[in-house]
Amino acid sequence: MYCSSTLSKTRNVIIYMIVLLLGLICLLPLWNIVCISLSSSAAVSANSVGFLPVDMTFIAYRKIIEDNQFWRSFGISALRVAIAWVLNTVLVVLMAYPLTRSKSEFRGRNFYMGLLIFAMLFNGGMIPSYMLVKKLGLLNSIWALILPGALPIFNVIMVMNFFKGIPKSLEEAAVIDGAGPMTVLLHVLVPCAKPCIATISLFSIVGSWNDFFSGLIYIQKPENYPIMTYIQSLNVDIQEMLKSGATNATLSSVAELSNKNLNAAKIVVAVIPLLMIYPFLQKFLITGIVMGSVKE
Repeated sequence: MYCSSTLSKTRNVIIYMIVLLLGLICLLPLWNIVCISLSSSAAVSANSVGFLPVDMTFIAYRKIIEDNQFWRSFGISALRVAIAWVLNTVLVVLMAYPLTRSKSEFRGRNFYMGLLIFAMLFNGGMIPSYMLVKKLGLLNSIWALILPGALPIFNVIMVMNFFKGIPKSLEEAAVIDGAGPMTVLLHVLVPCAKPCIATISLFSIVGSWNDFFSGLIYIQKPENYPIMTYIQSLNVDIQEMLKSGATNATLSSVAELSNKNLNAAKIVVAVIPLLMIYPFLQKFLITGIVMGSVKE
């Protein structure tokens, strides 16, 4: 008995050490990026930055945040994430629910399911999408960043599969009590599907926040850029300053900064908001899993 207990403890210690090692392997590259963003351009160019900053400087972060445009772009991205998150979640749930019904309940199910699969495999392309957004008068507006991706087909399929896994007895009990389709959806299926909804929420938030390409295509005014498009444009701005004449003060500031510093600072700035959101989302995921448990 004693030997068995000792072996169990030893096995747990080994498992914990392996997990800790894997965690460090994942975190060390991120920490190296932080150190690069805080090091001088000379140290970065010489590849002498390891896991501690060399000649610590905040010039890369000052370049990013001193401009008022940074905060404007930050606000645009925050608004975009909030709207896209709500819109995506509502549309995905409303689309997934009827597609999980039987053929007798929803006769056009196979047709619409085929359309969804076709739309997931084949899209219209960048130029037709741009022409459509322009035709709708959405260019240079926040809706141009939200509406083209308002209904992710992959998320619909995820929610559909989760709905199908919920016991039919729960729906039947609600129907016997007089519940209609919307009542069943909102008060039976959605509470049970909280883990899945939290997952698609994470996809929506991360995707909307990290997307910079939509801003390059649909936003022609730099003052309306989302944060990732604004940060991505900083490289271009610095190169243009070096090519065209600039004041001595500006050039001396740029001389202290390299693209490696700036790119590292971009990554850090991009990750911080997601790191702030994730603990709350993780708590919601755990709560959703507990609430979604079903006893038969």
